[in-house]
Amino acid sequence: MANEEKEKIKGGDVKVHSVLTVVSSTPVNPGKTCLLSAIDRAMGHHSLHVIFYFRSGSVGFDRIRPVLNEVLTLYPNVIGRLVKEDDGSWTVRCTDAGLRVHRATVGTSVDEWLRFASADDERDLMVKQEFPHDPQYWSPFRMQVTEFEGGGTAISLSCPHMLADPISLTLFIKSWTEACHNDVIVHPPFLHPQAINIPLTFTTPFPTSTSPSFYASKSRASNSNPKLKFVSTTFSFSNSIIKQSLSKICSTVPDLTPFDLLTALFWMRIAELKSKTDDNLKQSISICMDMRKHLHAPLPYGYFGNALHFSQLTMNSDKMGSGDLGQVAELVNRHVTGLKEEEFWSAVDWLNSRKDDQGKFLPPFKMYGPELTFVNMESMIAPIRTRVNEFEPLMYRAEFVKDQKPAHVSYHIENTEGEGLILVMPSPEEGLARRVTVTLPEEEMGKLLQDKVILSLDPTMLLSGRS
Repeated sequence: MANEEKEKIKGGDVKVHSVLTVVSSTPVNPGKTCLLSAIDRAMGHHSLHVIFYFRSGSVGFDRIRPVLNEVLTLYPNVIGRLVKEDDGSWTVRCTDAGLRVHRATVGTSVDEWLRFASADDERDLMVKQEFPHDPQYWSPFRMQVTEFEGGGTAISLSCPHMLADPISLTLFIKSWTEACHNDVIVHPPFLHPQAINIPLTFTTPFPTSTSPSFYASKSRASNSNPKLKFVSTTFSFSNSIIKQSLSKICSTVPDLTPFDLLTALFWMRIAELKSKTDDNLKQSISICMDMRKHLHAPLPYGYFGNALHFSQLTMNSDKMGSGDLGQVAELVNRHVTGLKEEEFWSAVDWLNSRKDDQGKFLPPFKMYGPELTFVNMESMIAPIRTRVNEFEPLMYRAEFVKDQKPAHVSYHIENTEGEGLILVMPSPEEGLARRVTVTLPEEEMGKLLQDKVILSLDPTMLLSGRS
């Protein structure tokens, strides 16, 4: 049976049958523009995709399309076009040129897809396009609405990473669902990239900052082996398992988070896979964090653009090999909680200083890699507006049908580089439950899927291409 299902969900089953352009219900004011920030420009090598899976058969794009017209009036940058300025910077001209929407069908159910499809299959649910040489007439944001056999819908949104980060794309879809119910849009778009300007109260460069040297090392990194095939799997860990695992190691560090635990776990297990061929005395990873709520003057969740920061964490290989999960989790926790705002602003300052002799901004480099990169997406667990001290994962409050949250939400970051990419995300189960999307070389993934330490936590595998 498993083999039959695997045949059913091969990429050729996803059939795009139409493409349309959706514009805003209210025209954009002539001449409106949006200059991209230094962090936006830095993400220029990557593209970003989010896919929402809904089991309900009643999402009905024809029903929710008119509301999309209305929501696009709040997001003029989504229906604008990119223009490269003479100094190498980028501007979005809000021309109201529309959002391209691809409509497709696939001959399987949502649950079968999540169980048997691979990440390569999943890419057929999103629109992938090469960044053109001249993008001024190109639609940078693309949506695909795929209807599953027997009910269920996948809605994907794709764009160049320099236009948005995961929270931005997530909140666009969530705003759409809120508008469908005539609800208040809880996190409306905040379209002010100048918010990522260094505050006057800070003086740069910061003498103790490590960000400029770390970003500079990324800019000099050579390309990894292009012949390596990378594959992805999503591990779903239950609330009870994470709670139990944290209780075992929280005696010394009571504030450990699921991200600390899972980063330590996967870092250690992947290091173990490499130990026979890797003689390095130190092990390093890159940690990517959203900084909206880590600044002295916090940005609203609705800030539309990139508010990401990358930092490096290094540990001696002998300590890594000791097998002490609690010790490594504590190290991750201290690194994340100890990250100072000065590091973020020094990175912004360094990115703004990257110019050639003519004063033009230098081309971007790959931000994800070359180290194994962990993306902390726990910042998407936000306070519930009407309740005190209660929180919710933003992506699982996107409900086109009331009380029918997504079955799963996937994120893909393209053109990543180096040892691998790991996204630690909230789960629809909520609480401490997490879903971890791991992208590694195919040979390493095969070993990781058989790792007894990880399997002892009883994860459910999604989108692994394995039954």
